[in-house]
Amino acid sequence: MNKQIDFGQKKLGFGMMRLPKLENGDIDIDQTKDMVDLFISEGFSYFDTAHGYLDGRSELAVKEALTARYPREKYILADKLSGWYFKTKEDVEPLFNKQLERCGVDYFDFYLMHAQNRERLEHFKECEAYETIFRLKDEGKIKHVGISFHDTADILDMILSLYPQIEFVQLQFNYVDYRDPLVQGQRCYEVAKKHNKSVIVMEPVKGGQLVNLPEDALAIFSSLSIKKSPAEYAIRYAASFENNKMVLSGMSTLEQMRENISFMKSFEPLNEEEKNAIDKVQDIFSSKALIGCTACSYCLEVCPKKIPMPNIFGTLNRHSLDPGWDAAYYYNDVCTTDNNRASSCLKCGKCEKVCPQKLSIRELLIKAVDELERKEA
Repeated sequence: MNKQIDFGQKKLGFGMMRLPKLENGDIDIDQTKDMVDLFISEGFSYFDTAHGYLDGRSELAVKEALTARYPREKYILADKLSGWYFKTKEDVEPLFNKQLERCGVDYFDFYLMHAQNRERLEHFKECEAYETIFRLKDEGKIKHVGISFHDTADILDMILSLYPQIEFVQLQFNYVDYRDPLVQGQRCYEVAKKHNKSVIVMEPVKGGQLVNLPEDALAIFSSLSIKKSPAEYAIRYAASFENNKMVLSGMSTLEQMRENISFMKSFEPLNEEEKNAIDKVQDIFSSKALIGCTACSYCLEVCPKKIPMPNIFGTLNRHSLDPGWDAAYYYNDVCTTDNNRASSCLKCGKCEKVCPQKLSIRELLIKAVDELERKEA
């Protein structure tokens, strides 16, 4: 059994992956500071970043908005070792030290082996990354070592058996993916529990899909005796599982943060009426066969043509839910340009190698061309 881990007094974490932006695309650091201030003032303390988030700007925003403005004991900071930023064993520790510097701290409370799966694990093993990070923990530069995970339950079981020093697991966990046979949310949760590992939840609203619900799903929640927002049902669902110790939310506005704080400040698990409603909404989502993109944008980071795949897939999903919506206009005139439409795909497959959802992205882009691209005369 792992020793008790301090995740903070509140069960909501600030995922600094989708920070507010200015019109020119830069991070809105003033609004980010306001969000940090509100978060801390309400008794929340867990912040999560990674080296590649927001094209490498998230760690710098952490320093400017959080660590340069608050004493170290006021916050809990998590960062990650991403495999695409190191090639050899000798690269790992310098990268880690760079992250400390960029975040403006002397140690990380939580440090994760990022986006682990069968293929990525081999790279980490070849570079002795786990051994290096465990050594840095022994040296006091990390309090707790864990993994973020995107693969099947048997691979998770293998990793936790191979490295019993792992203290926690970060899983994609929401009421749609809990049943999904590809994501295997339930089975992965059960594996973590079998190994006595605490769980941190990522993607509780599935990249916004569980906030902007289909009308028939929204009607289920609207019929409840006490009406809450879709975001509340999704986040409280994830937080209601006993072994889920922290739920991350990638909040992009003060309004989103205020809403999440309102129901997570004094968290209450779902009641039976709400659980029954969730079951019905799960059935509705299963019938829709929507594209399971969570808008993490890992694909965009590696795409040579910078095709906005998350926006394209969101457009396809909305088109499926609302055939009357002018999806072609949005796709051609708002979402893409002449140089980065789906038809500009080089079929290189780089996007599919980094996609946590294992989407057949190249096939989906062909679908976008067929259904959305304006055909020139």
